[in-house]
Amino acid sequence: MAKQERGTRSRRAILEAAAEVFDLRGFDAASTNEILARSGLTRGALYHHFPSKEAIAMALLEAHGEALVVPDRSTRIQTIIDLTFAFAGQLQRDPVLRASVRLAVEKTSLPRPVHTPYEQSSAAILELLEQAGKQGEILPGLDLNEVSAVIVGAFTGMQVMSQVYTDREDLPERLTAMWRLLLPGLVAPGMIGHLRVTPPPAPEAGATIAP
Repeated sequence: MAKQERGTRSRRAILEAAAEVFDLRGFDAASTNEILARSGLTRGALYHHFPSKEAIAMALLEAHGEALVVPDRSTRIQTIIDLTFAFAGQLQRDPVLRASVRLAVEKTSLPRPVHTPYEQSSAAILELLEQAGKQGEILPGLDLNEVSAVIVGAFTGMQVMSQVYTDREDLPERLTAMWRLLLPGLVAPGMIGHLRVTPPPAPEAGATIAP
């Protein structure tokens, strides 16, 4: 068990070091030497977990899907809103996710994965939109694939602008503005007043967030 735990820690150390380098320099300019220097591990340890720089980048891209944890809300539109705020909060804290987002955005020599992060996000939001439609939460006649693409595209634009101007410090405020403008063209009459477009309040110990 101790050996397995050491292996898990080593793998995480490599990913975190690589994330910092990719986030700083991009994929093509990053080097395994710099990744090793930041991780404090040997080259043998790196190649034990990852045979190449491309393999490290692919593992980082998987972090995007892992961050799409759907919150438990009875209102599906509120679920989508809170999913974007949760993802934004993790972007602010987690260098691995930040690197994953940069790898997804920039044009590099990295081969395109079978399922891109954008497709993962769109699929998760599309499923929630379909559930929202069944619950009567959204306007009739909407093309849900189109709505999903707009939400993902708007979020991407907001997080890129926030990164450029404030290193993502103002990302929650930008998301609030995004949702305030998107909701009138999305939700059924009477729904807007029941939706929160700010980050969920932090739950007290032992408490749960109300839908």
